[in-house]
This record gives sequence, structure tokens and C-alpha cells, in this order.
Amino acid sequence: MNLLILAGNLGADPELRETSNGLAICNLSIATNERRKVQGEWKPHTEWHRVTVFGNQATTCSKNLTKGSYVVLHGRVSKQTYTDKENIERTSYEVIADRIEFGPRVPSSVQPTFEPRTPDDEIPF
Repeated sequence: MNLLILAGNLGADPELRETSNGLAICNLSIATNERRKVQGEWKPHTEWHRVTVFGNQATTCSKNLTKGSYVVLHGRVSKQTYTDKENIERTSYEVIADRIEFGPRVPSSVQPTFEPRTPDDEIPF
């Protein structure tokens, strides 16, 4: 199953376009925040995600979201393979959103952070 849930803030205003047959497509750049252990110390880390939304939901996103808007989205990861200018095959990933929930802008200082377990952590059982 290819299922992804992201919660984060838009890094730029949404970009809306239409296909030749009238299908709305909206591209979003979403930042998620977590903390990672670097040299024994927890440091903030931001990960950026390219998100594509289709149809009526794309139009709604374009009208209601701006840079900094907080969203929770449900979708899937899509892998794209292409050949660059130097004739090297590259791989790119994007999120195809099936559902987006809008929320108020939430400062990064109050957003939940994820602290992954490291191998030296105790197993809780």
C-alpha cells in the first residue's frame, strides 16, 4: 500500500495551471519539521516535499492557501525517472495528494516534532 500523511507549512504560494482539456493542477511546496540527533545533540531539521493536487481540490487549494498555510494531506508517493541534460538518468519523487485539510498557520515552535529512536535507545519491552 502506498499511503502517506504529511503535516506542514507551505513554503510558497500555490501554483495553479490547467491541462489542455481543462483539468486543474496545483503544485505545492510543503515543509515538514522534525528533530534529528547530530553528534549526540537534537537539532531541528526541515524536509521539503513537492505535492501535486488535481481537479476541484486543486482550485480550492489555489484560492484558499498562501505561503505559510498549515495543511495536513493524505496521498501517495509517485516516482518519476528522467534523463538530464548530461544524459544521466535521474529519479525524482513527488506526493500526489488525494485529500488536503486546511488549518491555521502554526508556528514551527509549536508544531509536533518527531524524535526517531536511535540504535542505542532502550527497547521499551
